[in-house]
Amino acid sequence: MAFAEVTARYEQSGFVHLPAFLDQHELVQLRQITARFHQQWLIENQNFYRQRAINSAYLTHVDRMPAEDRHNMFAIIGSAKMATAVYPLLPDGGAFMNTQLFFDPANPQQKNYWHRDTQYLYSPAEEQALLGSTRVLHYRLALYDEPGIELIEGSHKYWDSPEELDVRLARNGRESHQDLSRGQVIALNAGDLLVFDAAMMHRGLYGNNRFALDVLFCEVRQDLLQHVEAKCLPDDALLSQLDFPAPFAASRLSQRQTP
Repeated sequence: MAFAEVTARYEQSGFVHLPAFLDQHELVQLRQITARFHQQWLIENQNFYRQRAINSAYLTHVDRMPAEDRHNMFAIIGSAKMATAVYPLLPDGGAFMNTQLFFDPANPQQKNYWHRDTQYLYSPAEEQALLGSTRVLHYRLALYDEPGIELIEGSHKYWDSPEELDVRLARNGRESHQDLSRGQVIALNAGDLLVFDAAMMHRGLYGNNRFALDVLFCEVRQDLLQHVEAKCLPDDALLSQLDFPAPFAASRLSQRQTP
């Protein structure tokens, strides 16, 4: 997909679906790397997993991933191919924030939930005032076929309807897992990339043993990068080997600028 088309789709909808983004070699590598990480994470987080966990984070932490796995993961998420999906939406090259691994909950009866990522940082009034002013993007790489994500198209720019706000905040007798009339399901096949705005209304869809890697990129802004974990970033030697070092270099620079 051409740069202009990626940009236009995102501006209108808040998301871009790029089928078959990963090649087979990249897909196999990421499956193996994330499986090893997940096995160790389960050992260390059994109680959390049994209670409610649906994702883990900080995969590239130097103390949590072997050097070879870190190298191979950074080679993929810092590839020239990834640049073709990042630059149209973050023209300054963006900055790397984090990685997350999404999986099904241990309890098959656990409900998913509508949310905006911003609701965990701001009040609804603050969220509404800030809507569209900040760009934080999930780059979801589907490692296997999965039900995908359900989105409210355009909600990266437009506020919730009264029904949507009641459901998202689980108020006025509504629950956050209830269906919404404007929900749009984006099913993903192994190797697909789905880019979506973290501030838009969305919910993950559980089932089919989902296993998806999210890489978060954002604008190069100190307020967004102040919580980046330094040990999740590549060192000088690894950075020099990446085809697309800009977002990782920006995050490293932010670490040096943080008081």
